[in-house]
Amino acid sequence: MVYAIDISQPGNFEPSKISNVSTLLNIILPFLTLGGALVFLAMSLWAGFKVITGGDNKEQISQAQKTLAFAVVGLIVVVSSFLLVKLIGFVLGINNILPV
Repeated sequence: MVYAIDISQPGNFEPSKISNVSTLLNIILPFLTLGGALVFLAMSLWAGFKVITGGDNKEQISQAQKTLAFAVVGLIVVVSSFLLVKLIGFVLGINNILPV
């Protein structure tokens, strides 16, 4: 018995699909963008929870506002990095970076 994979046929060897940087970016960056969006959602929900449970405590409400501000700044960084990668791909003439 021979336990081997015939890598000469296309589609049999999946890691060979990553042949250049744009393919790697097409795989990694959507996951990072999704992760950033999930972190934004979690931080926003946490800030909202702190505002609701804060009551008249000015310090806790201030901390919740700071948390929400950091979440918004983080989301802006994630979206701007996505757009920056698209812009760099456009300038360099790479058409298949992050197809939307």
